[in-house]
Amino acid sequence: MGLDIEYMDGQTPLDEEEKEGLLIPTIATRGELDEFEQQNIEQAVQWTLGRSFKPETVFTEAFVRMVHKRMYADVWAWAGEFRKTNKNIGIDKWQIPTALKYLLDDALHWNENNTYLPDEIALRFKHRIVSIHCFPNGNGRHSRLMADIIIEKIYKQPVFTWGAANLFGESDIRTAYLKSVKAADKGEYSLLMAFARS
Repeated sequence: MGLDIEYMDGQTPLDEEEKEGLLIPTIATRGELDEFEQQNIEQAVQWTLGRSFKPETVFTEAFVRMVHKRMYADVWAWAGEFRKTNKNIGIDKWQIPTALKYLLDDALHWNENNTYLPDEIALRFKHRIVSIHCFPNGNGRHSRLMADIIIEKIYKQPVFTWGAANLFGESDIRTAYLKSVKAADKGEYSLLMAFARS
């Protein structure tokens, strides 16, 4: 396969077997891949419009997998499947189902008990799921769409603006985003909460 991807800071490299899951053989560059993935992601966002989801639906493994599959199924054969390799980020591949179950149970608890304000629930979920790194690729974008679904569909509030820019290219906005995620890694969510609404 001729796919040669250059990775930016914060991106997870794909192994050769994962690259073989590319469903569009004509893609040869990162730019082309980004374009096809973005089209697929926009279809997933369209699918959420006008729909209503309950917490008991959103906070399930099946829903988490389905959102990823809707985001990438036209591009990657492994869309919606947990990764089978360890990466430069995330927990051990064998721990994914258990760690995700803990997160989903925590999120249901946060929701039922009003543990945090809605923005913080959505962003804590986003941060934890990206830290688990369930999938071979697309975890950051998946976690942001999940946060948007949580805030809009469960709490009936506007989706996050995420710095009002594409976070995929090298930019000051991407740098600010990564800085806010690293602060959340240390338990400090205020930067991520401010960034998500900027």
